Amino acid sequence: MEYTILIPVLPFISFLFLGLSGKNLAPKTAGTTGISVLGIVAVLSYLTAFGYFSAGRGADGVYPALTPYDATWLPFTETLSIKMGILLDSISVMMLVIISTVSLMVHIYSFGYMKGERGFQRYYAFLSLFTMSMMGLVVATNIFQMYVFWELVGVSSYLLIGFYYTKPAAVAASKKAFIVTRFADLGFLAGILVYGYYAGTFSFTPQMQALVAAGVMIPLALGLMFVGGAGKSAMFPLHIWLPDAMEGPTPVSALIHAATMVVAGVYLVARMFPSFIGFAPEALHLVGYVGAFTSLFAAVIACVQTDIKRVLAFSTISQTGFMMVALGVCTSDNPHAGGLGYMASMFHLFTHAMFKALLFLGAGAIIHAVRSNEMKDMGGLRRFMPVTHITFLIACLAISGIPPFSGFFSKDEILAACYGFSPAMGTLMTFIAGLTAFYMFRLYYHIFWRGYDGRSAEVHANTEQTTDETTHRPVPREAPVSMTIPLIFLAVVTCVAGFIPFGKFVSSNGEDYTIRLDWTIAAVSVCAAVVAIVVATFMYKGEKQTFADKPAADFKGLYRAAYHRFYVDEVYQFVTHKIIFSCISKPVAWFDRNVADGFMNSLAWITNITSGRIKGLQSGAVQQYAVVFLTGALALIIILLLI
Repeated sequence: MEYTILIPVLPFISFLFLGLSGKNLAPKTAGTTGISVLGIVAVLSYLTAFGYFSAGRGADGVYPALTPYDATWLPFTETLSIKMGILLDSISVMMLVIISTVSLMVHIYSFGYMKGERGFQRYYAFLSLFTMSMMGLVVATNIFQMYVFWELVGVSSYLLIGFYYTKPAAVAASKKAFIVTRFADLGFLAGILVYGYYAGTFSFTPQMQALVAAGVMIPLALGLMFVGGAGKSAMFPLHIWLPDAMEGPTPVSALIHAATMVVAGVYLVARMFPSFIGFAPEALHLVGYVGAFTSLFAAVIACVQTDIKRVLAFSTISQTGFMMVALGVCTSDNPHAGGLGYMASMFHLFTHAMFKALLFLGAGAIIHAVRSNEMKDMGGLRRFMPVTHITFLIACLAISGIPPFSGFFSKDEILAACYGFSPAMGTLMTFIAGLTAFYMFRLYYHIFWRGYDGRSAEVHANTEQTTDETTHRPVPREAPVSMTIPLIFLAVVTCVAGFIPFGKFVSSNGEDYTIRLDWTIAAVSVCAAVVAIVVATFMYKGEKQTFADKPAADFKGLYRAAYHRFYVDEVYQFVTHKIIFSCISKPVAWFDRNVADGFMNSLAWITNITSGRIKGLQSGAVQQYAVVFLTGALALIIILLLI
């Protein structure tokens, strides 16, 4: 499989070509180039997956880890060096399929969504750079290579979130995302250095003797690495960048914040899973607790948001928490060493990537037609956008865990793993699953069922809108074919992905893991989802939605706090501006200006004065030099004679 080196290389070449060509390239040519390259990458990824899994397991009953390309980049010692290469195993091959599929759909979708936008060529160049970075991250052969591409992903997301660089909110969001994740990545880097020093290697599979000898330092290193993963995957309290990142183009949200970048932290924990479960089970359980709190926290906030993209953003945070929980509840007291939770996490990562990308792209089609992100400007759109309506409904049913859609199968496995770990954890995650169904159908009814009065269409009338024969008001039109094709494709995948025997391909130890649904747990979770959907239907389906405002009135304090994201951003603002900047930074700046700079300025002043006083010694007059020389010589002679 030597050709797999082309999977990250081709998007990088596309980035260079599109970036250097700039405005000299026609927008249509730039879009066609980006789509064509990603089409080739997707085909190569599918061929890789087919070739890898069809080859079967080895004599030991597990899929082998292949390194078709591996080269030493930075040699330090005979035993410690940094390599760059391609690692193919079950989870890296799975991630290649996810990234290439979603990225290709986003490239195709963007051809219609971004039509006429200034910087169209730049946009496709940034998409290619991001895809290359994610590909390099998931096929990394060692933790340091992963970190290099991890940082490239951060740069790419900064460029894409801030694509509308003339819009202050987009610029602020891109800086916020970059700064928050950089602070988190500092912990990741520290963990890598501690891990490399005590394990004696940057490999994902170090010698067991080295890990045993390291003692508590390995759990410390893995915990520090998780800080980086928590930043990338927007775990509390490092989640604050993700909702604001919705200021970027909506297709970017589908690519970065639904399927790839935001699950990089989950992938990191899964990649280091043998070390976690073997030598740091307490740290692994901490991952689960953080994921559970984050999932509940984000789900509550999503219930009251009015911007459709921010509802989906908090939904992403909550669902990523589900994946973290599935990994965190794993224990080593079974033959698969936590196989159920590990498999469930990766399964949900796969299914979530498809239906969440579908939700974001569907939201983009709605925004493209209505020219607003706010629910108040929507309603009744099922009549005007039937394809978007059906595909969006499929995604809502999937994320709610309704059978036979894919989310039901993966979420049920997570709940089974949670109940196996602790009944309290299982009950909590079931409740959060019910909240998920509630806020998603609140969103669905607001968009497609509530009465549409054409307010947004009147304000933003354009050529893509027609006039309703009854009201004679301008109404939205369905998205163009370039946007609806990805919606249909992802909807089909969402319908069938749950029937994939995922455990036969991905498990914690590479062995065949047969998925067996626990129908008791499944029944409870489905009932919770159905009840939540019924409540959402009762509250939000009607034309006037009489009961929609009742919770806001009855629970005014909680509602206001949730709407303002429990004021976490304000806490960060207070800590940074009032404490760090005012109480720490300003005194340090005063000391720097008045003491440090004053001392250096004093040295410069003394040097300047002294040089002015003695500059006559270097006058350049030969007679003066002769007098001084003779005077000095005579003085020395007299001193010597006296001695």
